[in-house]
Amino acid sequence: MSTLCKVSLLTTKSISNSPKFSCSPVIFSIKPITASHKVSTSKNLSLLTSKRRKWVIGSVTEDKEVFPADNKLLKDDKNGLLVNGSEDFEAVSSDDKEVVGDNDKLISRAINATIVLGAGTFAVTRLLTIDHDYWHGWTLYEILRYVPEHNWIAYEQALKANPVLAKMAISGIVYFIGDWIAQCYEGKPLFDFDLQRMFRSGLVGFTLHGSLSHYYYKFCEALFPFQDWWVVPAKVAFDQTVWAAVWNSIYFVVLGFLRFESAANIFSELKSTFWPMLTAGWKLWPFAHLVTYSVIPVEQRLLWVDCVELIWVTILST
Repeated sequence: MSTLCKVSLLTTKSISNSPKFSCSPVIFSIKPITASHKVSTSKNLSLLTSKRRKWVIGSVTEDKEVFPADNKLLKDDKNGLLVNGSEDFEAVSSDDKEVVGDNDKLISRAINATIVLGAGTFAVTRLLTIDHDYWHGWTLYEILRYVPEHNWIAYEQALKANPVLAKMAISGIVYFIGDWIAQCYEGKPLFDFDLQRMFRSGLVGFTLHGSLSHYYYKFCEALFPFQDWWVVPAKVAFDQTVWAAVWNSIYFVVLGFLRFESAANIFSELKSTFWPMLTAGWKLWPFAHLVTYSVIPVEQRLLWVDCVELIWVTILST
């Protein structure tokens, strides 16, 4: 029996079992479901299905408008791809990252090589062409013979004209080159160095070491104005205790601030490295300063010290 027939029977049964009322009972008739009813029912179902299908299609169309169809679903970073939510981003594989990293390294090496070769060419040209106004008729032997002597004369003239600036320039160059040597010593390729680190070290050497050393050597001579045998050992001892402690502290603190580190971190690092760094200097500088305070004139001491600094800055930087 169909559902419609069941409903009619239940309705009739419930009315027959109910108590009598004053009104006349309503008699329901059961009509069989004809083929026309089936057709209309199937039409209603098909109409409802088509409406639902249109609604689903409309929803998908709206979703496509919000999220472009050409977007790519990207994996997470661990799988080598980045998660992508808009068409502005594209998939970046791990191979692409390696290519970009290699290109950055090549560009950095090219810049470093250009700076080093340019600075080296300029320095060598300035040293070798100091007598270019007098080369007419000179042989190659005469040029090579007088180049060192005349460069030394030019350096002494610069010391007399502006001693502090000349010493600042020397110390800046030495600290710049010394940090480069330190990075090469650490295992980096010749042109794959940290340029910012070199500039920081060179800046400290230029602004502080040259000027402070100029006044320190004058102060040391005024502090020990004697000619006795014990003066040289006393100067070496004073240099390797008071002055070395002061300069090493200045060097590390200023470099820390140039790296934008916090004051707590800088002083914590200085505290942990102060004594080992001071004692490491005792393996080199006492022997160098025996020459500094016994043989080298006061105005030339910084040049001698800066030559030794190429070794010491390498140790200090590492």
